[in-house]
Amino acid sequence: MAKRATQKNRGRRGTATLVFERRNYVLLLLGLGVVILGYVMMRMENEVDGFISLYVAPLLILGGYVEIIYAILWRPKSEA
Repeated sequence: MAKRATQKNRGRRGTATLVFERRNYVLLLLGLGVVILGYVMMRMENEVDGFISLYVAPLLILGGYVEIIYAILWRPKSEA
């Protein structure tokens, strides 16, 4: 069965489409930047019990990871 599938696709080399579009990459980089900003803010305060280290930075990191997941799963609406 696998042999048939490879024989069918042999003549179709130029029809491959990209999985991600530009918007996916922009959202991915934005999420990565938010995660890095969260870790930098956590380190900047340099206190274990500080407000930024306990509340703001973890929320930024979590939001960045959610943004990355959204960027991976986002697909444009199909026209059909």
